[in-house]
Amino acid sequence: MTKLRKTSKTKLHDQELNSGSGQTILKPDVNENKARSVTDLRESGQTTAAPASPEDKKIRQAFVDKDWNEIKIADSWQIFKVMSEFVEGFEKLAKIGPCVSVFGSARTKNSHKYYVMAEEIAAKLVRHGYGVITGGGPGIMEAGNKGAHSEGGKSVGLNIHLPFEQFNNIYIDSDKLINFDYFFVRKVMFVKYAQGFVVMPGGFGTLDELFEAITLIQTKKIGAFPIVLVGRSYWEGLFKWIEDVMLNVENNISAEDMDLIHIVDDATEAVKVIDDFYSKYLLSPNF
Repeated sequence: MTKLRKTSKTKLHDQELNSGSGQTILKPDVNENKARSVTDLRESGQTTAAPASPEDKKIRQAFVDKDWNEIKIADSWQIFKVMSEFVEGFEKLAKIGPCVSVFGSARTKNSHKYYVMAEEIAAKLVRHGYGVITGGGPGIMEAGNKGAHSEGGKSVGLNIHLPFEQFNNIYIDSDKLINFDYFFVRKVMFVKYAQGFVVMPGGFGTLDELFEAITLIQTKKIGAFPIVLVGRSYWEGLFKWIEDVMLNVENNISAEDMDLIHIVDDATEAVKVIDDFYSKYLLSPNF
């Protein structure tokens, strides 16, 4: 008669039955089938599953333990890439002089009223002695660079590599275009080299840049540079909620924090806020 081999389940059952017999009880290792590293995963043959989408791969990769050699290879080189982006940004932007960062959607068409307004604001800023920094892409960013370029002013573009919608526009000064892979490095450049912020209507990226600037000013990591939001109908609902809920109900911010932003409706008002701010300090951007 063929002798039946016990499965892992029957072994575990026998071990539980012998729990009072003085024998050592072995607990199953719940991680015995878990890949310990990317190398283990490859060797186990588990990579032969159906091809995953790029998003699936990113999510799954976060759950795979890396061995030290893999960490050194992947993460160490990433550090040098980050450093190189900081160095290039510092070298190019340290010499540009007073500038205003203009934020806004990459999706805004050139016929839209906010595109036209962003172009006008940038042109006025240049006539008042400022340079203009944008994200370097299409939409509002293109309008900002176009307005600065039309007046012969400094037109800076901090472009980010994205899988969709982002490409540098043609109105950036050739020596003032910088391409980034990392959003956080790019945001440092937006804030470090700007003497003011003009925020046009935009999406999540625009909100990210806006609240980054507000947070750094609120926490006194940078000076209280003026933040101008253009388009009352676009911004007032958001800041009404911030005042009603964040401030008055939850007390998560201070009343003074609401003074950090100015909401306006046209180009003249936007530039006036910035000029009035610097006139208090008897400062002129024309130096």
